[in-house]
Amino acid sequence: MKILVTGANGFIGRHVLRCLARHYLEAVVLGRVCPPGVARDAFIQADLLDSSDLDERLRAAGATHLLHLAWVTEHGAFWQSPQNYDWVRASVALVRSFAAAGGRHVVAAGSCAEYDWSHGLCREHSTPLVPASTYGVAKDATRRLLSALCDSAGLSLAWGRLFLSHGEGEDSRRLVPGLIDALTGVRPAFAVNRHAWRDFLQAGDVAEGFVALLRYGARGDYNISSGQPLQIGELVRQLASQLDADPDAVLALPAEARRGEPDLLVGESRRLQALGWRPRHSLSAALAETIASRALAGRPLPAARSIPSHAQETP
Repeated sequence: MKILVTGANGFIGRHVLRCLARHYLEAVVLGRVCPPGVARDAFIQADLLDSSDLDERLRAAGATHLLHLAWVTEHGAFWQSPQNYDWVRASVALVRSFAAAGGRHVVAAGSCAEYDWSHGLCREHSTPLVPASTYGVAKDATRRLLSALCDSAGLSLAWGRLFLSHGEGEDSRRLVPGLIDALTGVRPAFAVNRHAWRDFLQAGDVAEGFVALLRYGARGDYNISSGQPLQIGELVRQLASQLDADPDAVLALPAEARRGEPDLLVGESRRLQALGWRPRHSLSAALAETIASRALAGRPLPAARSIPSHAQETP
């Protein structure tokens, strides 16, 4: 098994490379910039949004498996970005070239944004797919197109739908690192929808989920999720406890629900667990690791008692 990875410089991609190394799986990375620690002979320089010679490059790579993670990920902007349409086209072109190069198995990253969020609990084969954003529509369209393409080309396809992930290397504007910074006085406190329930999974466990889909030649749709709903208010309290901070710096602010946010969003992950996958981190351990990674990255962690409780800002 030789695995071609796209999006390796991204948040989840960096964890995937570590996971592949732990399982002694050979990987070659395709992208615009070689990730740190990847040997030059294991890197193919290409811009998937503007590449016309993928067939030759993928034949030379000799990969049997493809893990496609690359997509537009700019915080906040990706929901309605016009680049979503470009990534539909680029993803289809990539898999066509991979098939022409003799590839056998494709694993690609989907999203919980494909589901109808009004159902709350998302199951792969029963929850309707009614995306409410350009991002969700583009991901669902890509799944449908890749499924048809792989069927006609004789490749197997596994589609892994991500829910909420957190961990080392996460954008500081996202919820968990944003809360860490707010609780430690690095940024002003901001209001959250503390009554809502969400599905959080540590990034290393997300990576293990994708690698399981590769290793077992999985086919079909899989939620990569904890399956355990956590109330955002409880997330704040658990982070505050580990930081020896005051959770009321955030929780005393008026609860704020963004437009279109459901009360419950959690993914049932029985299909992935049937392959033998289980989260390696408890919630407490996962949050502790995230906190430690931000400290090691040079983010200061001062005492949080002096946070101005009136400050509001969304992550």
